[in-house]
Amino acid sequence: MTDSPTRRTLLLAAGAAGATALTGGCGEYGTDGGSSAGASSGQELARTADIPVGGGKVFADEKIVVTQPKKGEFKAFSNICTHQQCPVANASDGTINCTCHGSRFHLTDGSVARPPATKPLPEKQISVQGDVITLA
Repeated sequence: MTDSPTRRTLLLAAGAAGATALTGGCGEYGTDGGSSAGASSGQELARTADIPVGGGKVFADEKIVVTQPKKGEFKAFSNICTHQQCPVANASDGTINCTCHGSRFHLTDGSVARPPATKPLPEKQISVQGDVITLA
């Protein structure tokens, strides 16, 4: 008689490998609202004149959206919608807008202005020196 694995042993091993593969992908979007992978502290994002008052600009590569709720006030948030992790499309008319399912977030604090999202966009740190906006 050989020492080959039984059918039960093979099924258990395959099931464990499958479960590991499935749970390994669970953190793909994470809960941090989209980390700034690829972006580095001090990296120039834009000039202040590039960010419209009452709107903003999405920086997809840096996974950030920079807003200017009122003249001279700049805020930054993750550009990943907290509803189903779609990237937000734009920031205009007082809100950051996700066109995947219609969620909207306030420019001032990232809080939900219109569901289906129930959690605010996480705030990101930026620095404004003169007319240059950089990642903090």
